[in-house]
Amino acid sequence: MIQSKKSMESRNRVWEASSPSRLARVLTEIDDLQTMKNFLRDVMTESEIIEIAARLKAAQMLANKRKYTDIIVATELSSRTVARISDWLQNGCSGYRSALKTLSQASHHHISSERLG
Repeated sequence: MIQSKKSMESRNRVWEASSPSRLARVLTEIDDLQTMKNFLRDVMTESEIIEIAARLKAAQMLANKRKYTDIIVATELSSRTVARISDWLQNGCSGYRSALKTLSQASHHHISSERLG
């Protein structure tokens, strides 16, 4: 499904404000895992961190063609949330796809480093 220009604009409207843009900028500048963990823990509750991590796991499972029922059991997300993640994967701003690519590259790099060590 091709997204309409209006739909994409409404999904990106949040970035028009300076505070959300500043947040995105800060996140891209943090390049140390422990610093990122510390920052996320300071700005989010444990439940929020777990929820976002579960959404990323669901996106990965969807990209790997796993069944909704398996995803719901593995992540404890609602079927509606899984459906929303699926929609964002297919029709969103490519954020999940970029994150999954980064995750895959980081995982591959980590495995390669372990083999070299």
